[in-house]
Amino acid sequence: MSTKILFVVPYPHDTAPSQRLKFEQYYTALEKAGYEITIAPFIDLNFWKIIYKSGFYRQKVMYTLLNYARRLSLLSRLSRYDLVYVHLWATPFGPPLYERLLRKFSKRLIYDIDDLIYQGGSSPNNRSIRFLKTSAKVDFLMKHADRVLVSTEKLMDYTRQFTTRVSLIPATVDVKKYGITSAGASAPVVIGWSGSHTTSKYLHLLDEVLRTLSERHDIRILVMGDPDFAIEGLPIEILTWSAAMETENLLQFDIGLHPVPDEEWVYGKSGGKLVQYMAAGIPIVASAVGPNFKVVQDGYNGFLVNSAKEWIDRLDTLITNKKLRNEMGQHSKRCAIEIYSVEANLSKYLQALKE
Repeated sequence: MSTKILFVVPYPHDTAPSQRLKFEQYYTALEKAGYEITIAPFIDLNFWKIIYKSGFYRQKVMYTLLNYARRLSLLSRLSRYDLVYVHLWATPFGPPLYERLLRKFSKRLIYDIDDLIYQGGSSPNNRSIRFLKTSAKVDFLMKHADRVLVSTEKLMDYTRQFTTRVSLIPATVDVKKYGITSAGASAPVVIGWSGSHTTSKYLHLLDEVLRTLSERHDIRILVMGDPDFAIEGLPIEILTWSAAMETENLLQFDIGLHPVPDEEWVYGKSGGKLVQYMAAGIPIVASAVGPNFKVVQDGYNGFLVNSAKEWIDRLDTLITNKKLRNEMGQHSKRCAIEIYSVEANLSKYLQALKE
């Protein structure tokens, strides 16, 4: 007899990295292990199309109220499921009133978090509602869940204030989806970045670095995930993100960039984009900050850097040394398979669900 599991999640299926690089890629394996999966996103596809855009205030309010109503109707169906799996939040605003009801009517509850959302952050286009977000929902779910899943040591430390029932599972990737990179087959060398409209501001940390490299070398700069990204006076090729094209786009990269500032918010990130670079066999140059130390092994599968000079020096080395790029790319692929693949982490998920 199958075990029925309900995923109570913020986003539509196959849209948000926090879901795609955590549990969504395990659905097939879980079904093979005897789980019957139902997905209940708060944000539907129509809402997803506008939620991070400027304006659309009337539509955003309408969709929010409609989806709160759907969440309330969901409570009457919770008894059908053996396990309820909540990712990040069940409802976005206010005190944990809904979460108390969710806990009351759930037979077993798992809470999964891969971000410092208890700090109350919001996207630039939705800052006016930031005051509606508090840590109370997160704290309640951590305290009352049967098991909490986290992806970084920073989140582990925070969770231990409320419970000892916590498991650390990193961001993972289905390595089988990534073929052999065609990068490096011909000049010019391709330097790439993958992210979103909310994280592309970090790429601007490298504006002068990329200008310097463009003056020295014949390179292409690819940016995937923010259609509006631009650096004045520098040719940037924009790649539109889609689930169907993501892997193919990454396989164009010769070198993957991951600049981030030394901020507390970054310490809650699980390094999902770094893991994707590795799965595609790409050498990485990343800021020597927080969780990047855990994913990037300096000098093995990439470089960790602290200053603009180090960014330029390490990228100079990789641009001019194809042999080193290939070796580091092979090491990246090996790390992805051995540490961050679905196969390497499936047993951790199955154990957490069974406990």
